[in-house]
Amino acid sequence: MTKQVQQRDRVIIRFAGDSGDGMQLAGDRFTQETASFGNDLSTLPNFPAEIRAPAGTLPGVSSFQVHFADHDILTPGDAPDVLVAMNPAALKANFDDVPRGADIIANTDEFTKRNLAKVGYTANPLEDGSLSAYQLHALPITSMTVKALAGCDVSRKDAERAKNMFALGLLSWLYSRPAEGTMKFLTSKFATKPEILKANIAAFQAGWNFGETTEAFSVQYEVKPATLAPGLYRNITGNSALSLGLVAASRRSGLPLFLGSYPITPASDILHELSKLKRFGVRTFQAEDEISGVGAALGASFGGSLGVTTTSGPGMCLKAETIGLAVSVELPLIICDIQRAGPSTGMPTKTEQADLLMALYGRNGESPVPVLAPATPADCFETAIEAVRIAVKYRTPVIILSDGYLANGSEPWRIPSVDNLAKLRNEFSFAVPHDAPADGPHDGPGEDQAAKGAPEFLPFQRDPQTLARPWAIPGTPGLEHRIGGIEKADGAGTISYDPDNHDKMVRLRQAKIDGIAADIAPLEVD
Repeated sequence: MTKQVQQRDRVIIRFAGDSGDGMQLAGDRFTQETASFGNDLSTLPNFPAEIRAPAGTLPGVSSFQVHFADHDILTPGDAPDVLVAMNPAALKANFDDVPRGADIIANTDEFTKRNLAKVGYTANPLEDGSLSAYQLHALPITSMTVKALAGCDVSRKDAERAKNMFALGLLSWLYSRPAEGTMKFLTSKFATKPEILKANIAAFQAGWNFGETTEAFSVQYEVKPATLAPGLYRNITGNSALSLGLVAASRRSGLPLFLGSYPITPASDILHELSKLKRFGVRTFQAEDEISGVGAALGASFGGSLGVTTTSGPGMCLKAETIGLAVSVELPLIICDIQRAGPSTGMPTKTEQADLLMALYGRNGESPVPVLAPATPADCFETAIEAVRIAVKYRTPVIILSDGYLANGSEPWRIPSVDNLAKLRNEFSFAVPHDAPADGPHDGPGEDQAAKGAPEFLPFQRDPQTLARPWAIPGTPGLEHRIGGIEKADGAGTISYDPDNHDKMVRLRQAKIDGIAADIAPLEVD
């Protein structure tokens, strides 16, 4: 039947169901097709914290929200225009976010007395009139999927698991999404399981055909492509962008990248991503705990590498002492704090920008550190490069404050030209005599200082412009010096208990961080 096509400038869709219902996959595939179609978009996956919450309960609800438009958008949105609820728990967990008049597509097969009771419904909301203010589409999605796969050689359980593809096919038809990419994805994913492949394709097509033929949906919607600057684009999450930014900074600075990390939600994907990039000189170390991870990263910086560590709120607490050590020894170190809700374990899969004050002040003594915060998932790439630029130039640890919202969300990213990326300084230092002018660090790797006629290396003699101390690589003849957390004498770097020297060093370290502002363009208020 011929159906009316209405134009929309933007739409927010939320796929929600049990953690085993495949909502993340359905949402991701819808997003990929939307990206290839040319819409601007922003996504927000939402996961349960428990490894396997009881099926059909509120803690087990998993959702994926995608906001797409024909113009520039900045967030995944707050209020979904469409909620796909695969069971009562999904409806109840997300209902408060749905505005009156929005579409609710509910899988009636899961609205049994037992499942309703699990989440506290005393009556079926699909039948008691409580959803009369909404555009309710109550569909037996599971049984329609099983019926559509009657000709496939799969078990009933596997047939039921394909209901996410039925829902994806229906939504793809409803919002005029292309299907070619999903077909290629399924063909690749199930290349060794032909019957499962056949079942998933059949379920997707059944959902598409249902939308096209049913009278339940009399209107099809279209969101035209957005006007984007010319270039090559890919869809990218914040954690992926941060990983690629760190690698790009490593290559542009000529410094090998070392990641010392302990897995923690929602930062673990950076470890996963960087572990795949060894061909770019990346080394990853999965430490036994947070303290070991940051200690290894700082040790790598001492050895002349670009040291990076990743964590979230509880891990930041454990890394505080070593970050303070990095402040004291004045070495580059990148700390990526992918924030989550606290305190303590808190809500590990939920977003909260909870660590700002800890990032600014959460170390003992006077230990100032520059803190950078990306604005969008794609902005994590530029933020990583900027963090490395500051860390290397000023010999300081730098904290990147991302969060779960940015880390797991995605948006289109225009891949930059390598030639347009900043060329970062990676200066290692030679000895500077006591009576030599403080003309700053010298370029190049270390050499025999005797040949230079330099009587003594001063590890804390500073560049007069940046106040950065030399970066001296262990094992370089003539650059031997003491290192550690006890206060240093200005210039010489020997242990000092003199209160006036301590006051001077505290003020110098603060002045160095304050001076970074001279390198930053004026703030543009949006």
